[in-house]
Amino acid sequence: MVDSPAQVFTAHLMAQFAAWGRPVWLAPGARSQALAIASAQLAEAGELDLYIRLDERSLGFSALGAAVYGGPQVIITTSGTAVANLHPAVLEAHHSGLPLILLTADRPVELRGKGSNQTTNQVGIFADAVTCIDVDAPMPDEDLAQKAKRLVEESVIQAWSGKVVQLNLQFREPLSANAPNAAEILQTLDIPATDETVSVSEVTAVSIDLSIPTVIVAGANSSAFEEEIAGLGVPVFAEPTSGVRHLESSVLGYRFVLDSNQELVGKIKQVVVYGKPTLSRSVIGLLRRSDVQVIVRASQMGEFAIGTNVTQVDVPVTGSGPDWVSQWQKVAVGLTPDASGELDRRAIVETIWNSGKEIVLGASQLIREADFFAPGNRVSAWANRGLSGIDGTIATATGIAIQTGKPVRALLGDLTFFHDASSLVIDPADGDLDLQVIVVNDNGGKIFSKLEVAQTVSSEIFTRVFATPQTGSIEGLARAYGWEYLLVSDVATLQAALQRTERLVIEIRLS
Repeated sequence: MVDSPAQVFTAHLMAQFAAWGRPVWLAPGARSQALAIASAQLAEAGELDLYIRLDERSLGFSALGAAVYGGPQVIITTSGTAVANLHPAVLEAHHSGLPLILLTADRPVELRGKGSNQTTNQVGIFADAVTCIDVDAPMPDEDLAQKAKRLVEESVIQAWSGKVVQLNLQFREPLSANAPNAAEILQTLDIPATDETVSVSEVTAVSIDLSIPTVIVAGANSSAFEEEIAGLGVPVFAEPTSGVRHLESSVLGYRFVLDSNQELVGKIKQVVVYGKPTLSRSVIGLLRRSDVQVIVRASQMGEFAIGTNVTQVDVPVTGSGPDWVSQWQKVAVGLTPDASGELDRRAIVETIWNSGKEIVLGASQLIREADFFAPGNRVSAWANRGLSGIDGTIATATGIAIQTGKPVRALLGDLTFFHDASSLVIDPADGDLDLQVIVVNDNGGKIFSKLEVAQTVSSEIFTRVFATPQTGSIEGLARAYGWEYLLVSDVATLQAALQRTERLVIEIRLS
C-alpha cells in the first residue's frame, strides 16, 4: 500500500491521546479509517481503552457517561450525518460542563461546497457548544508528529477545564495504510502528566449575612461544594442528583413545604444556589421573588442567573446566623404523606435509593418523584440535567458503568426507554456489566399531566400529542438485544432483583 500522510498523522495523534491516558469511543466509517486503524493498533497492544458503537448518537452519550467520572473522552466519527448525530450529547456535555474531545473526519477543503458525497459544513455545526479547530489535511512534507502533539495537548488541556473540543480533521486519499503502527510510536513518547489537578492560589472566602432568613438550593452536581454547604448550617433543598441530600441540614420533603406552607416560605429573604436546580417550578418561583436575594455559586454547570436579584460568586461562601433548620425539617415531616405500602413510584424510588448502587435517573416524572421522596442516605446519583432531555439515558448509564466498574441502576420511564432502546446493543468487548435498567411503564408521558396543557385540551388530543403511549414490547426489545428481563410487581421482588449482577431490564407496570 502507498504511503498515506493521513495514516502517519493519525498514528501520531492517537499515540499522543494514549500517552495522555484518554479512552476512545469510535463508530465505524470510511473517512475516519486511519483513526480507527491507529486506535485498534493501540488497543491490541493494551495501550488504549477502545469502545465501539454503531450509532453515533448512542456513542456520544456513552462517552458522556464515562466523562462524568473519568475525565475527557475521545470520540471518533466519520463525516456527514455521523457528525450531526453527536449533537444531542455535545449539547448536554456543554451545558453540564463535561469534557469531550471530538475527532470528526472530514473531506479536504477543496471538496467543500462542491456537492461531493457525504460532505457538509462540519465547522461550526455545533455552534458555540464546542471549541472547534479545523485541521488541514496532513501533507507529506509536514512535521506530522509535532502537529499531532500540539493538537492533542491543546485539546486535552481545554477539555480538562470542562469544555467540549472538536478537532475537525480533513483527510485526502489515500485514507489509510498499514504503517506506521501507533503502538510503536507510543513507545517513543514522553508520557505527559495526566493528573488533572492544578495548583491554585489560595482564595479568600466571601462572608454573607445569614441573619437574613436564608436557605440553600442545591441543584444537580452540587457535591463538589459539600463541605461548604454543610458549613453554612441553613436549610438545604437538595435535588436528588445534588449529592448533598444526606447532609444533616437537608430538608427532605422540602417540595411539600414550598407548595403548602406559604407562611414559612414567605420568611425566606436570601437563597444560595449551588449546581443547577431544574426540577421544581416552586423553586424557580422562589428565586424570582422580588424580595429574595439570590447568590449563585459558580459551578461546572455553567451560568445560572435565574432570579430577580442575582449575584454570582466564584469563591467559597461562609457566614453565620440563627438556626432554623429544625423548623423546616419538622414542617416537612408533617406535610410528607405516609407511604402506601404498595409498589408505587415512591416505593420504587426509596427501594432503589436504598440499594447501595450508583443511580442514573431519566429526565422525566420519576426524577421529580425522587425530588419528593428520595431518602437522605449518601448515594451517587446522576441525571442529564444540562438540557434536561430524555435522550441517551441508557447510553449514559452504560458509560458510567463501564467507567466506574460499579453496579449501576438506571431508573426511567417507558418513553425514555423506547427513545434510547438502541443503546441496549451489547459490545462483547465491553465485558460483563452490572447494569440494570428499571423501566416504570405507565403507558406514556405522565409528566405532561402536571402541565397546563392537560387542562386545556381534550383527553384525545392530550393522549395522542403529549402522553404518546407506546405499544412496543419492553421484554421483546430487552431480549432482542441480549439482556435478561424481569417483570416486577411488589417491593420484595424488586429488592431481590436489584441484587442481581447481570445486564437486566426490570419492568414495573403502573397505571
